[in-house]
Amino acid sequence: MSMLKLLIVSLVLSTFISPIFVLPAHASGQEMASSVINQAEDVVASAYEAVLEAERAGANVSGLLARLNQAGEFLAGAWVAFRLGDFEEAARSASLCSEISESVKNEAGEMRVEAYGLRVKGFWLTMTGSLVGVVAVVFGSFVGWRVFKRRYYMRVSRMKPEVSSGES
Repeated sequence: MSMLKLLIVSLVLSTFISPIFVLPAHASGQEMASSVINQAEDVVASAYEAVLEAERAGANVSGLLARLNQAGEFLAGAWVAFRLGDFEEAARSASLCSEISESVKNEAGEMRVEAYGLRVKGFWLTMTGSLVGVVAVVFGSFVGWRVFKRRYYMRVSRMKPEVSSGES
């Protein structure tokens, strides 16, 4: 009989005490999921800024934007799961979002550096081409003037000017 009383008491106590212990675990999962989602939002925002800088530099960022859109879908899924109370799924989706966003951010940085390098290379090519063009025009003008001057003197020297008697 005492065993039956012990079983009933433990059942009653577990019924009333278990929500006390489950609630902090539930709150802990909720806090963790919320933290991971907030971190994912920050990573998406910084990835978007990196893609924007790469685009300003002249890089083709269409592929990065598609992947950033995929990360945004994972983030939206994380928020939906969070609101439904599925904190594990929310944390998993937010982690996937962070991974994609981080790789997009890194690639955008590389593309920005590459685009700036191509820009500088194009600038130097233009400057060199312009300098060569100016030198060619000046040299061509000088050579042209010398040829014209020589022909002019030869033409004038072949002429036999006639001096009239009344003129000095």
